[in-house]
Parts: sequence; C-alpha cells; structure tokens
Amino acid sequence: MQDGTFISVGHPQETPRGDAYARDCPTRQLLDRIGDKWSVLILLLLGEEEMRFSRLKKRIDGISQKMLSQTLRSLERDGLVTRHAFATVPVTVSYGITALGRELLAALRLMIDWAETRMPDVVEAQRSFDGRAALAH
Repeated sequence: MQDGTFISVGHPQETPRGDAYARDCPTRQLLDRIGDKWSVLILLLLGEEEMRFSRLKKRIDGISQKMLSQTLRSLERDGLVTRHAFATVPVTVSYGITALGRELLAALRLMIDWAETRMPDVVEAQRSFDGRAALAH
C-alpha cells in the first residue's frame, strides 16, 4: 500500500492487501476496532446467537449504553455485524454476526483462548518486572 491505497500482490485476481506498517493504511483502523475489548466481547456473544441491545448490555459487564451503541454501529459499518429492526411498538432491534464477522471470530477465539490460559504466566511476568523495577529505584 502506498499513500492510503491498496496494492495487489501476486496474481492480478488476488485480493489487494493493505500494509499495516504504512501510516495511512486503513488496515490500522480495522486493527484498532478488532483489538478493542468491547468489539471482541460483542463479536463473541453474537457468535453464539443473535441478540437484542438490552441483552448485550446485560451480558457485557461494565459497558455503557453509549459505548455499546457506538461499537455496534462501527462493527456494522465494517460489515462484521448486522442490525435487524422489526416493526413493533416500540421498534425491536437485534444484532447478529455476518459471515465476515465469523471469519474474524475464528481468529479471535484462538487469541482469547491463549489469553485465558496464559494469564497466570503474564501475571507472574508482571510481578517479576515490577519487583526488578522497584529494586532499580
């Protein structure tokens, strides 16, 4: 990618790739989104089943209504989540995951599994680092 445009790699039929190391690459925006804890938690839940806004809010402890709304809108814009509105009074809205979102979810599950199983090792590394840092001062 040069100056915010995508380049084609290999055969002309291949999907153009970005270059996440390039300052203006849109891939960086997507990495911000998929690296966001709220996005990850929303995608995990929607990977299980379609859910209404209120149920998502209840399941994700600590997320504000505003943050949930903003994150869902961003995920929908990126093609990872769908929004379904039903003509009821009041309007009923539910969210689901798209095929593109399911692809991402497969990769996220590997990362989350690693984080959940390796957290004790990370905590130990943090304690060790903090102990060395305290001795240095």
